[in-house]
Amino acid sequence: MVSTTSFLNSGVYRLFGTPFGIKITPPVKHYIILSNKWGAVHIVCAGSLLGIALHQGTSFPVGKVDFLKLYPLSFSEFLMATGNERFAELLKKQDYEMITSFKQTYIDALKHYYFVGGMPEAVQSFAESKDFNEVRAIQKRILAAYEQDFSKHAPNEIVPKIRMLWNSIPSQLARENKKFIYGLVREGGRAREYETAIMWLSDCGLVHKVSRVNAAGIPLKAYEDLKAFKLFIVDVGLLGCMTGLRQRTLLDGDDLFVEF
Repeated sequence: MVSTTSFLNSGVYRLFGTPFGIKITPPVKHYIILSNKWGAVHIVCAGSLLGIALHQGTSFPVGKVDFLKLYPLSFSEFLMATGNERFAELLKKQDYEMITSFKQTYIDALKHYYFVGGMPEAVQSFAESKDFNEVRAIQKRILAAYEQDFSKHAPNEIVPKIRMLWNSIPSQLARENKKFIYGLVREGGRAREYETAIMWLSDCGLVHKVSRVNAAGIPLKAYEDLKAFKLFIVDVGLLGCMTGLRQRTLLDGDDLFVEF
């Protein structure tokens, strides 16, 4: 841990954690509180909600922390990151006549996006080298880091269930199911066995839980069917990596669009 003097001299201090978040220890909490008193010192902590939600034996500096959620790059952001700013601008303007004129360019870019996804390191690598193999290697490292971190915060008894559920998502999405099927995770699986695992994956931002609605009313939340939902991986590139999507698939006509 750094000293008070280094905090005062730096002006801004960044604390980076794992994909699952930072660990808010008493010293970290202490500096967050002091930073508000000093005024000129700003602390930036990168991580997920789990890193700050699970802080046993210590309080949290309520009212002294601002939150900003970050997500993988969208398709428009991917276009800008890969040097296609003008095509992103056309989408923003909804200039469909010009978009149609560049139809093939958008199709090719979308295929690349489906493979690369929106994880910043993967996008940066692709923008610099256009090397799909390097992109896939980065995605594999990210997925490996996620799985290694499952046991850092979750109770030991649910870690195997988290891994089984996480690995079942690609096969769940490949089927024409109208909702998540627990039996595909494990034969005879029941909702009560995996509710906590789903909560963990959702809370740490690795999956989006999308519920079905009983009616198209306003607000949709009021018509949510809590028993019928699907889980989606946070990034389409990571999903492709989990399924073993090959580079040559990008060149095989429109097969990619059939699967995705």
